[in-house]
Amino acid sequence: MDNLQNLEDKVFTLLCQYAKDETSIPKAKLIAQKSILMNHLYEDLGFKNRKEMNSFMKEYFPTLAAKKPADKLWKKFIYDEIGETAPACYECKDQMGCFKCTLV
Repeated sequence: MDNLQNLEDKVFTLLCQYAKDETSIPKAKLIAQKSILMNHLYEDLGFKNRKEMNSFMKEYFPTLAAKKPADKLWKKFIYDEIGETAPACYECKDQMGCFKCTLV
């Protein structure tokens, strides 16, 4: 299994653990697939902004949303939860200015 597939699987497993119910599982799969892409997660999921992303996560993954610090981006938070670094973070040009997103 390649590294990207491994990361996607870990994200999916995490999200399934926090899924509100069975209707959240397809959404967990989509989030996991999009989480390995290079843009902001809310953009890759088709949301207009982070507020929409937060509302979505609160609806389908409420206990995970409750754990997320307000000053941390969703992709960073999810990858921190699985003990990995998101692929996009390696390409980021704003490591010092990003929302608690340092690779150190």
